[in-house]
Amino acid sequence: MTETHPPRLAIIVPCYNEQLILPDSLSKLLGLLGLLIKEKKIRENSFLYCVDDGSQDQTWEIIFNKHRVDPRVKGLRLSRNAGHQNALLAGLLNMQDQIDCAVTIDADLQDDIHAIEEMLQHFQQGSEIVYGVRSSRKTDGFFKWLTAVAFYKLMKHSGAEIVFNHADFRLLSRRTIEQLSHFKESNLFLRGIFTLIGFKTSKVYYDRGSRALGETKYTLRKMISLAWEGLTSFSQAPLEFILISGALSFFVSLGLAIWVLSAKIFAHPVSGWASIMVPICFIGGIQLLSIGVIGEYLAKIYLEVKNRPRYIKDTELH
Repeated sequence: MTETHPPRLAIIVPCYNEQLILPDSLSKLLGLLGLLIKEKKIRENSFLYCVDDGSQDQTWEIIFNKHRVDPRVKGLRLSRNAGHQNALLAGLLNMQDQIDCAVTIDADLQDDIHAIEEMLQHFQQGSEIVYGVRSSRKTDGFFKWLTAVAFYKLMKHSGAEIVFNHADFRLLSRRTIEQLSHFKESNLFLRGIFTLIGFKTSKVYYDRGSRALGETKYTLRKMISLAWEGLTSFSQAPLEFILISGALSFFVSLGLAIWVLSAKIFAHPVSGWASIMVPICFIGGIQLLSIGVIGEYLAKIYLEVKNRPRYIKDTELH
């Protein structure tokens, strides 16, 4: 839906233990907000919306104090750490009735805030989802680059449609956020959900910077967890892998059986325990792997069936 007037924008900023970098990030975002308002690219009542995801440091106090001196800074505090994806969701769903569009960006501002202006141009031209896409990964170390590329390629080949080199820096129209509210799954992978909505999309390319202060919240364990979440939430490839592995183990075992039988018939008995233990270990490993993958899918079903709230709101600053 094309907007003919400046939209009311909310910049959604999920925060978790960001006391070191948050004051500087808020100042930069407020500066950008003021510039966009001055240039009449957004409405004067546009604002920042910080979601404190159960931080254990002074993050909420910083948000609260900034709100007292500048009402353009609004905030939501969750009762406990619900995870980055749920914090984003909480901010979007809580603001959907008050805005024309929203931009989500992490508090470290490694994503280029100046790309937001170009995102707004695409929105005015009719795009309802504008993806912020990294133009390169030159700021990543070799291991992070390798694992990121492997993740995107794995998702693509497994049938899950996501945008290459896009994380959670994006602009969303109000209509998109309304449709997002209909997705009720507890196992949340927003990058995959937005590609399912089907509205008009576009991309804005930018260079990602380095974190200035604080520590990254995406540890290796969390990155692996997010990758597995995306793979199992949007693809049945792991289950298909079980089927293929089972078929392969069957044919390998059949070949071994034929080999042993032929050796016995032609008076060349198979000696030693290796000929027995190798196929046993191989088949046993396939079975344990299969049980583990099936268990992961059952665990997801278990979480969905319980239908617990994905987050609980504690305090809100309007």
